[in-house]
Amino acid sequence: MLDSIPSLARLVAELGKFPGIGKKTATRLAFFLLRQSTSEAQALAEAILELKTRVGYCSVCFNITESDPCPLCTDAGRDERILCVVEDPQDLIAIERSRSFRGRYHVLHGALSPLDGIGPEDLKVAELLARLRDSPVEEVLIATNFTVEGEATALYLARLIHPLGIRVSRPAHGIPMGSDLEYVDEATVVRAVEGRREI
Repeated sequence: MLDSIPSLARLVAELGKFPGIGKKTATRLAFFLLRQSTSEAQALAEAILELKTRVGYCSVCFNITESDPCPLCTDAGRDERILCVVEDPQDLIAIERSRSFRGRYHVLHGALSPLDGIGPEDLKVAELLARLRDSPVEEVLIATNFTVEGEATALYLARLIHPLGIRVSRPAHGIPMGSDLEYVDEATVVRAVEGRREI
């Protein structure tokens, strides 16, 4: 049926590329968009294009931003003595949403995963170390996800940071093993950040 309507089939195929979206959901979304007015479809298309043209990465922390450096890096009210390292911008957003952390951030853009061919050179590790060498940072909170890859990344970073004389900590347990920070409720994130431990 979809093959006889190429534009609909193309939209279903494109929507199916989204994480967690199968062919059935993609088809449902395509029919929803088909029922929308032209102006609503245009607004969605413009929002996607604007996102792609205006959003980039902060040259300091590598978070997503529309200005460089980002608002978190230019906020004078943040504590420069503590730096929170996260895997992805979504994890940073989860910690910010909890309002439990007022330091600075560094986004790695992934975690070590030798099986997937992801090594330190594929992450923002060199940039992190360069940033730490000439900074007032006294503690690095490594808030990578509690997965095998996240734990391996945390241990790897701790080995690199300890020789710099900087305290290294990890969020306290309370965040279940195998979970991603972006899906953890705010109260659990607060407890985890406040109860962080040195590694």
